[in-house]
Amino acid sequence: MSSLQVTEALPRHVAIIMDGNNRWARANKLKAVAAGHQAGVEAIRGVLEACQDTGVKTLTLFAFSSENWARPVLEVKALMSLFSRYLKTEVPRLHGEKMRLRFIGRRDRFNEELQKDMQAAEQLTASNMDGTLVIAADYGGQWDITQAALRMAEDIASGRLSAAQVDDSVFDGYLSIADIPKPDLLIRTGGEHRISNFLLWQAAYTEMYFTDTYWPDFDKAAFRKAIAEYLKRERRFGHTSNALATNNKIHFTGTDSC
Repeated sequence: MSSLQVTEALPRHVAIIMDGNNRWARANKLKAVAAGHQAGVEAIRGVLEACQDTGVKTLTLFAFSSENWARPVLEVKALMSLFSRYLKTEVPRLHGEKMRLRFIGRRDRFNEELQKDMQAAEQLTASNMDGTLVIAADYGGQWDITQAALRMAEDIASGRLSAAQVDDSVFDGYLSIADIPKPDLLIRTGGEHRISNFLLWQAAYTEMYFTDTYWPDFDKAAFRKAIAEYLKRERRFGHTSNALATNNKIHFTGTDSC
């Protein structure tokens, strides 16, 4: 495994659109409805380990979008079953590794048992400090902005907030992950070059990395390759290059194999 020197240049927060599960299953001639998604769960474990290896403290995964309800009924049922099994098997392991688990998105469209499992997982891991895994489930960026606007409007109507106080930072506080640093790097696997209604507000200055690799094949080496690409970029946030500090570097040595 490559050794690395960790500095402030590392992304604090990586978000991933885990795309390509079904195409991976077809390419591997697997006919089970959830075969690709099951393989994708295995990939999550590897990427979490890669985050620990490279010092990335927050990982957000786009697990199920608001639009995914429109997929075939059998596939949606398989995804819900897989999600339930994931919570039962992985939450104890995440807790043992001192990882905090968060969910963002609507919950009312999930069955009652799954909602309870999500809440229990958050409560169990709430005080863990070694890292944060955010799972976006029944999530959409437009929904996130809309619910934030609605809640802010309710506070203005009740007198808890005045319209004159509203600015970007105030609005930001009503969004789903207001207490977490915005993603520095957004990775999309599977070859598509769009963000598909994911973290629209939060990703305003996020670096984008697109790869043809299907999600089940996205391993530690692929994650490190994405990090290495991120570290080549200059993040200016609207400023000029001369206005930025250039001494925060990270260096990989050895090979990229894991």
